[in-house]
Amino acid sequence: MATERTLAILKPDCVRKNLIGEVIRRIQEAGFTILGLRLTRLTKAQAEGFYAVHKGKPFFEELTTFMSSGPCVPVALEKENAIADFRTLIGATNPDEADEGTIRSDFADSIGENIVHGSDSVANGEIEINYFFDQATLVANER
Repeated sequence: MATERTLAILKPDCVRKNLIGEVIRRIQEAGFTILGLRLTRLTKAQAEGFYAVHKGKPFFEELTTFMSSGPCVPVALEKENAIADFRTLIGATNPDEADEGTIRSDFADSIGENIVHGSDSVANGEIEINYFFDQATLVANER
């Protein structure tokens, strides 16, 4: 398997609930390497730009309003099979459908406020990481 990169965003509900440390702990325990991490607050326009692929869908306005409602933590991650492994770690978008023990099952309140974003493909992982991080700022950890 090839090493892949994915973007996690600890969403405003995660930050508001003081779960940053717990979610990062779970990510690291699952074997992910953190290449970049920052605390930021998206403007509405930035949230709309990031989620542009969903423009026109019924949930777009609610999603971008929520994502710009408070601080969030984008995290660039690397691991073999990162996309699939991260999506398994976080669980289904709807926390009621997420497997027991996943991040969303344990902490999310709803489909709209579901604690964490994860890239859905290798290509999108790279695009999404580049939305938040300049490649020169990413740090490769030597193991």
